[in-house]
Amino acid sequence: MKHIAIFLLVLVLSFACQSQNENQHHELSVDQPTRTPIELLKDFEGHPVVFYNVENLFDTLDTPGKNDTEFTPTGSKKWGTERYLKKLTDLAEVIATPENHQPLMVGLVEIENLPVVVDLLKTPPLDQSTFRVAHFESPDRRGIDVALGYDAQRFFVVHKEAVPIKTLNFPTRDILYVKGFLKDSLEMHVFVNHWPSRRGGAERSEVNRVAAARVLRAKVDSLLAIDPNNNILIMGDFNDEPDDLSITSTLKARKPGGKLKSKDLVNLSFDKMREGKGTFVWDDQWNMLDQFIVSQGLFFAHHGLAVEGNEKHIMDDEKFLYQTERISPRPNKTFGRSSYFGGYSDHLAIYLYLTRSKK
Repeated sequence: MKHIAIFLLVLVLSFACQSQNENQHHELSVDQPTRTPIELLKDFEGHPVVFYNVENLFDTLDTPGKNDTEFTPTGSKKWGTERYLKKLTDLAEVIATPENHQPLMVGLVEIENLPVVVDLLKTPPLDQSTFRVAHFESPDRRGIDVALGYDAQRFFVVHKEAVPIKTLNFPTRDILYVKGFLKDSLEMHVFVNHWPSRRGGAERSEVNRVAAARVLRAKVDSLLAIDPNNNILIMGDFNDEPDDLSITSTLKARKPGGKLKSKDLVNLSFDKMREGKGTFVWDDQWNMLDQFIVSQGLFFAHHGLAVEGNEKHIMDDEKFLYQTERISPRPNKTFGRSSYFGGYSDHLAIYLYLTRSKK
């Protein structure tokens, strides 16, 4: 009888465990999402893609290994908490300006590190979105980097990398490459650039920007070799005009409406430049240094995605400009050398909208 009782007890426990396992399996199958993150994305239309050279967004700390001493409370620019917070508030106002919509993504250059980007994207009204940041520390000798902030509920990033420019005899900013998906599994390849400056003169320093263009062009060619119709969006402060050698010849970015070869890119900033508009002023002349350049796949909407109107816009509202009776309009900048003006940036921001193809 004792053996029978033990047998029955084991049998009952066995059925109980089996039943519990079945219930656990059932609960898992119900709770686990059956859709991928891409399918859960919110709509992206109406949310601008912004690019902005934010003019030296440094924190207030003296960071070892970075040339940032002037951007500290005791430095030449007296860069303390009050000025830093005002800068964040001003920049957030600019980025959120287009139709008062939260941006889909924002390319940023002249930022010191990841924390300042996080601080910026947490500044109202940008704190209404769930932003994530793609960023790598670059070897730039001034200690500035590039970054891409993106709404993680609208853009699902699957890959990011820093593309170094190794051919120069001095360290400079890497090119940031980000691959991701928008709603309806629309694939996007995004590049954020801040090419070498014109220090020493535009012609003398041109070789440095040509070197950067070669690196970017090689990366673009690798994507077009996989699919000639890939959606590629390039943004940046190129420190060159749309009709300069680095852009037209090396990068092969042409004006819209011109004759395009199979792998040519399209520069959406070209027409604005011809209209006499720009994003930066040097010697009282507007320069179109900040540009959007796209692949033909995106320009002609071969993969269901297009730039709305194939048009780039400049945030040139009066409040972002400075002018007097003696001085013509120019970006309302934060500093003029060591003099604090308290403005937004020495560059104007640019933006565009992505939309589904109507084809």
